[in-house]
Amino acid sequence: GSTYSSKVFRVTFLTLAASLTVPLLGVTVLLDCPIDPQPISLKEPPLLTGVLEPNIKLRKAKRLWENQLYGPESIVNIGDVLFTGTADGKIIKVEDGEIQTIARIGHGPCGTYEDEPTCGRPLGIRVGPNNTLFVADAYYGLYEVDPHTGEMKMLVSTKTLMEGQKLSFVNDLTVTRDGKKIYFTDSSSKWQRRDYLFLIMEGTDDGRHLLEYDTVTKEVKVLMVGLRFPNGVQLSPAEDFVLVQETTMARIRRYYVSGLMKGGADMFVENMPGLPDNIRLSSSGGYWVAMSAVRHNPGFSLLDFLSEKPWIKRMIFKLLSQETVTNFVPKYSLVVELTETGSYRRSFHDPNGVMVAYVSEAHEHNGYLYLGSFRSPYICRLNLQHV
Repeated sequence: GSTYSSKVFRVTFLTLAASLTVPLLGVTVLLDCPIDPQPISLKEPPLLTGVLEPNIKLRKAKRLWENQLYGPESIVNIGDVLFTGTADGKIIKVEDGEIQTIARIGHGPCGTYEDEPTCGRPLGIRVGPNNTLFVADAYYGLYEVDPHTGEMKMLVSTKTLMEGQKLSFVNDLTVTRDGKKIYFTDSSSKWQRRDYLFLIMEGTDDGRHLLEYDTVTKEVKVLMVGLRFPNGVQLSPAEDFVLVQETTMARIRRYYVSGLMKGGADMFVENMPGLPDNIRLSSSGGYWVAMSAVRHNPGFSLLDFLSEKPWIKRMIFKLLSQETVTNFVPKYSLVVELTETGSYRRSFHDPNGVMVAYVSEAHEHNGYLYLGSFRSPYICRLNLQHV
């Protein structure tokens, strides 16, 4: 009896599946797809063993100012005063635990998908030699902000045509010690920040990627093109090269800005265990890299599964919104510390993002690691002595 009933079940199930699939496929064919995904070939993700072995070290972090700031993407310090940019377009100062808005590049209303281009979205933030803040706003461009008065000076506008195209998604920046050069990324010439998931899933190499702004001559130069979602940038301690995170490809490129190799580029770290977001110096002479998503191995990595299947990506985005798809991405937080040569020194994990979710940056200051996030309502602080 049981084999007969399982046969009946199977036939019924297949008939039902077919009767649903055919109209669904018909509808899907007719629906527009917002993206034109390209196949990407990624190597098999590295095994999470050795220094990459999963742990729960990030759960030792403490949440600060919970529900008082939303999406603190990037963090800097001037002394013990902390500065960050938030999802509602503000540049915020935290002094003695008090939160204060010091500047706003865009204007309200803020909070919806439609508002973001006018509201503005400060992403990368750095401190210059005169203790002013340099800010990369995804929609408006590069600014210098006086942390005391909130006075803002535009350095590079996104309206500026670079080789015939406007800047579409200004992302991160890194500044030389003398403040003369700013290296920054434009993640795409097609997609804006609010469509970052389209950018990752489409996999095209349309960003202008690495640019250089000379604060003396006011000139902007394109240094690298053809990267897939260039994101965080960091000058080396000797200021002879700039590291650029290539998020979609899970790797870090290196561009030489001085010395014998000047103008040349190579690979710094390939095939990383996650999608790198921002990169910052560590006190050991290496680099902290925050991963916005993890490529599980052993396990299932959605990104890797979809990478060479553009047709599945098309189906997904014909039927589901970016927000819905984002909710399917496992909330797994990972921060790695690299040595100066790009090998892994240590890794801090929070499987399921219990304490720390959607980590975008790890900023080290006075023995603590401050963890920024592109969509959580808090900053986390991890005592490096306790891990």
